[in-house]
Amino acid sequence: MADKKDNIKIIAQNKKARYEYFILETYECGIELFGTEVKSVRDGKVNIAESYATVNNFEVFIKQMNISPFEKGNIFNRDPLRERKLLMHKREILKLSQKLKEQGLSLVPLKVYLKGSLVKVELALVKGKKLYDKREDMAKRDAKRSMDRAVKSRVRY
Repeated sequence: MADKKDNIKIIAQNKKARYEYFILETYECGIELFGTEVKSVRDGKVNIAESYATVNNFEVFIKQMNISPFEKGNIFNRDPLRERKLLMHKREILKLSQKLKEQGLSLVPLKVYLKGSLVKVELALVKGKKLYDKREDMAKRDAKRSMDRAVKSRVRY
């Protein structure tokens, strides 16, 4: 029987990040939310397209993550774009802060998901792609698509 903690429901994905950046490492971390924010996340009202993460005083914060206000929440609603704290182990934060000192590396959230009853964020250490890298990826994708089409047409008689 599957464990309740293994139930993963993806709420939001940052597909643009995989196109814009080379993903070096990924981390799973919790996020500090208030009650009405959790209800909005469960409703799927999250946007992480323009968000990024920073390390300040050995704490990780996510910025520009938009969680729409809960419709039935009144005075308890928070600012949709407020800075939110990410929950990680101290060792992971130390490693991240050392790697971020390298030139050209950033922290970008890839997806927000529910793991059991907990809200989790998949954070990635990324390096920016140049225009020629993006073109190369598009060429590989097109070549793979054409090969798949050829294989599919040969299988059918």
